[in-house]
Amino acid sequence: MIMSKPFQDQVVVVTGGSTGIGLASAEAFLKQGAKRVYVTGRSEASLAKAKAHLGDGAVTVASDVSRLEDVAKLRELIEARGDRLDVIFANAGIAENNVFGKTKETEFDSIFGINVKGLFFSVQELLPILKDHGAVVLTASIVANKGLANLSLYNASKAAVRSFARSWANDLRGRGIRVNAVSPGATRTPIMENGLKMNAEQIEQMQGWVKEAAPLGRMATPDEIAAAVLFLASKEASYITGVELSVDGGLAQI
Repeated sequence: MIMSKPFQDQVVVVTGGSTGIGLASAEAFLKQGAKRVYVTGRSEASLAKAKAHLGDGAVTVASDVSRLEDVAKLRELIEARGDRLDVIFANAGIAENNVFGKTKETEFDSIFGINVKGLFFSVQELLPILKDHGAVVLTASIVANKGLANLSLYNASKAAVRSFARSWANDLRGRGIRVNAVSPGATRTPIMENGLKMNAEQIEQMQGWVKEAAPLGRMATPDEIAAAVLFLASKEASYITGVELSVDGGLAQI
């Protein structure tokens, strides 16, 4: 007897899925039986690479979550293909430094426009095509509880995401939709170079700090975060909603 996979024939959306945690999660959903994964991103080049990597099961969509018209077009595309969603993984986000006392309004608008406004309206726009008893997973971060220096906007934006998971779990209880947040710790993804503008020496220094500060003594890989995302989205987590699952090697736990 052939056992079905956890996401057999399911349809999934992964926002911010062209690199890093999003890409690893999209690949994992497909490996675990998803028939179609819609992957969004802002970079056409990154999306083309993701499509080549993920194969026919992926539908890549150029979409900026901070632009509500792009979010609406994503929903229209999914509906036009006759799909309804089983899982929404709202992962799109940016991490950028800001210096308190010198922060510009444009910096505030950029981070909150994607990490908070973009996430909020992405999920809200897709709700009508999410099946009852479906799952929503949000990417928060342990920084919401750490208060790291020169990251106050990013830290606060991820605290908002954590709050959304609690509130929406209650808001959507009538439809049986579970909403949870995954909070990665230090994870080796392109956001270090592209968002935080870290050079090789700075990344090496951070790896050294994590080695000492986290009980598991290393950064996470995107695949390790993806495993937690799939758990929260799966039937194995059928009695879990409103939680924050920290996947951080113990960094924020001690």
